[in-house]
Amino acid sequence: MSAVAAEAIALPAVRPQLDRKPGSATTFVFLALLGAGLGYTAWSLVADIGATGVRATTWVPFLLLGVALLIALGFEFVNGFHDTANAVATVIYTHSLPANVAVIWSGLFNFLGVLFSSGAVAFGVISLLPVELILQVGSGAGFAMVFALLIAAILWNLGTWYLGLPASSSHTLIGSIIGVGVANALMHGRDGTSGVDWAQASKIGWSLLVSPLVGFLCAALLLLVLKTLVKNRELYREPRGDMPPPWWIRGLLVLTCTGVSFAHGSNDGQKGMGLIMLILIGTVPMAYALNRAMPAEQTTPFVAMATATQASLNRYAMGETSSDPRRTLSDYVRTRSWNEQVVPALAAITGDIAGQIEASGSFARLPAEAVANVRNDMYLTSEAMRFFDGDTHSAIFDANTKKNLAAFKKQIDDATRFIPLWVKVAVAIALGLGTMIGWKRIVVTIGERIGKTHLTYAQGASAEFVAMSTIAAADMVGLPVSTTHVLSSGVAGAMAANRSGLQLGTLRNLAMAWVLTLPAAILLSGSLYWLFTRVF
Repeated sequence: MSAVAAEAIALPAVRPQLDRKPGSATTFVFLALLGAGLGYTAWSLVADIGATGVRATTWVPFLLLGVALLIALGFEFVNGFHDTANAVATVIYTHSLPANVAVIWSGLFNFLGVLFSSGAVAFGVISLLPVELILQVGSGAGFAMVFALLIAAILWNLGTWYLGLPASSSHTLIGSIIGVGVANALMHGRDGTSGVDWAQASKIGWSLLVSPLVGFLCAALLLLVLKTLVKNRELYREPRGDMPPPWWIRGLLVLTCTGVSFAHGSNDGQKGMGLIMLILIGTVPMAYALNRAMPAEQTTPFVAMATATQASLNRYAMGETSSDPRRTLSDYVRTRSWNEQVVPALAAITGDIAGQIEASGSFARLPAEAVANVRNDMYLTSEAMRFFDGDTHSAIFDANTKKNLAAFKKQIDDATRFIPLWVKVAVAIALGLGTMIGWKRIVVTIGERIGKTHLTYAQGASAEFVAMSTIAAADMVGLPVSTTHVLSSGVAGAMAANRSGLQLGTLRNLAMAWVLTLPAAILLSGSLYWLFTRVF
């Protein structure tokens, strides 16, 4: 054995260099990208609004739009440096990449993850919001809702980041949304539990609850499988000195870091996109309430399907009519309480949608004053049809009617659930740039304060691989999960499987943050919503 090799083995692992300041060139590129993102966002907004041909009579909505967009992008920026530190901790503490290189690399793949995201998570999160506020998102209460839930999420994320606690931005945002829903219901004299879609909330809640357990158990099992199949001792030994690992281990760690960063951008970036679309629909519905890019030749099939669906529903209306079909459907979507007027109300609104689209010739030609109402009708119709799937009363429909309902719902969703490219780019830049700021606090917690020994190559790779796979799977089914919870629990699982010892004080703090995030976010956002409704 050479003297150099012997010295490398003898050297203990050293703490990575985390205090190196970015150079002037890096700062310039950062500011240039920030300016380009804001400029592109402003230019896209002006172009989209100008294309509608509607002249503004007041600048107040646009001022509120600008403030709301900055807050929404600020949430994604904070999300970047709060959550993505989890992705780079393992490559930094195994000396696979220098810290500054790692965060830039992670920021790039967060950016790409947002751009290539599906959008399913974005609208899944939006469906948790109270139906009456979604229908009136451009009102004072709508702005109060958006500001309250975003500011509450930002404040909690900043607080846990300052303490170095890897709390979940997803968990925080869901709690903020629930807080607004509960507060809105109480303020209208209803039971607080009626302000939230608890079926969707429980579905998302289970994904947030189970994902840390999946991270812990799967990372532990993966490490044990590796130890059984791969006998290379270097894989299970802590780094020696500040030397990088062998090329194949280094490649594996960089690959998993890349995958976690991409998956994080793809999943977490969508939450900001959904909220931005809600803001745009409320403030400038003539440009964003409906997908104006849909070809005019799709109008005829849309109208035909709407007409066929209305005819199918009328057969089951039993001669009943609804005096206020929109109120009937709104109550049904909010309470899930079936009555004999639900079917005729849905038939009536379906007919109204078909009539207005047919009269205009395309979605882009709808009169500006009608766009918001048509979009609201489409939203109510789509949500009512979604709840039909789990409602026992829908068993009355024959196979052909169910087929029509499913096909028409898909056409409605294509017209209303869209995300313009510039929204993706803006969120991608905010999340990517946020990755490069303030990452050190969370990185230190993951790398030094979970286990009692230095992170080994196999432990880092196991935790990263499980996190990457879990987040990617959640993105495919449209569920938000926490990068923070999955990866930090994965590191803990790998440490436990290797019998490296766990720092119980850190785990207690992480568990406290996990337990307190939801009630704290609910209380904070509910209080802010009450305050902002008084302001607006």
